[in-house]
Amino acid sequence: MKRRLVSTFAAVAAGTLLAGCGGGGPSSGGGKISDDKIVLGVLTDLSGVYADLAGANSVAAVEMAVADFRKKYGDKAVTDDIEVIKADHQNKPEIANTQAKEMYERRKADALFDVPTSSAALAVQTVAGQVKKLYFNTGAATTELAGKTCNPYTYAYAYDAYMLAQGTGAAVAKQGGKNWYTIYPDYAFGQDMQKKFSAAVTGAGGKIVAGDPTPFPADNYSTFLLKAKAMKPKPDILGALQAGGDLANVVKQYEQFKLKDAGIGLAIGLLFDSDIKAIGADKLAGTSFTTAWYWSLDDEAKAWADRFKDKTGVRPTFVQAADYSAATRYLEAVQQAGTDKAEDVSKKLDGAEFNDFFARNATIRAEDHRVVHDAYLVKVKDPAKATEAEDYTEPVKTIPAAEAFDAPSPDCSMS
Repeated sequence: MKRRLVSTFAAVAAGTLLAGCGGGGPSSGGGKISDDKIVLGVLTDLSGVYADLAGANSVAAVEMAVADFRKKYGDKAVTDDIEVIKADHQNKPEIANTQAKEMYERRKADALFDVPTSSAALAVQTVAGQVKKLYFNTGAATTELAGKTCNPYTYAYAYDAYMLAQGTGAAVAKQGGKNWYTIYPDYAFGQDMQKKFSAAVTGAGGKIVAGDPTPFPADNYSTFLLKAKAMKPKPDILGALQAGGDLANVVKQYEQFKLKDAGIGLAIGLLFDSDIKAIGADKLAGTSFTTAWYWSLDDEAKAWADRFKDKTGVRPTFVQAADYSAATRYLEAVQQAGTDKAEDVSKKLDGAEFNDFFARNATIRAEDHRVVHDAYLVKVKDPAKATEAEDYTEPVKTIPAAEAFDAPSPDCSMS
């Protein structure tokens, strides 16, 4: 793709600003902004089972980040032309591949964000490496993004299967849920969740007595739930490793088939506020889960969530909060670098330590591009204790960043 120099005046202005705000002035990129503007692409699920936890409101979160960046820098910004574009990957890796190429190459996206569904995320990661453009994953949990498939252009930003398992799997096993029957969606996310939960449960003294893959997406889990009731000996825990609309179906059918009355508890691998809203807080009250963030964490988180609700009408999920955070980190790095050239922007990101309303005690690891930060073991609040609508989360403990995420994978090579 052809690149054009910004005007001499804009380059000098950007250099003056950057020197003044500690960015060290423009990098060797010389103040270059490709096509004279920055394009941020949100590749997400706009219509399927993950549309509520990501979807249109992930686009809104990135738009908020752009608006705040403009407000912060005004006419001193490295460019005042920033566009947000979107596309629907339909939770299919082949469509994600096509859409990513379209967004990077024809629509001139400088960075992509979001991408729920691990198989789709892995496809986007491949494209990002091919076209040498940045991709910030906030929606997919597979650890492979910062593991064996890692590349210099992908940042694993919000959470992963290891984080979820180390919180929920270990905690439930230590609380007496020793024997687990797990069901997991049969694609990259579910397969990784099964592997990580097995390790966490076993490490805490428990055992996975059986685990079955389930279709994705799916609306009928009766075969698996009836199998759980018929197992001898019965498992202590049904580990539901689905997410979004699929998880809502599992929980509703767990109640329908009365597994709790049969002495089989429920452990949920990944839970969002949008899921709690769909299922009902009364049905999930007391359920433990691990999260990267929740909107009532503290005053700073709540203040941002209030702004998000003013814009969208709902409280944000942690994926949507992470989209804002990641887009802000990217724009700040461009501002510091004086260019949107991916390699120069990465130099400003790699090794950075930061705190914002989403990520606490955060570090962007240079060796694998995993963003590590504090995580939280929480439980669904009894609706009687809620102080307002969508007040679903009760804290149990903070999991420090060093414990929440695994060490860098030896399988990751950034070369």
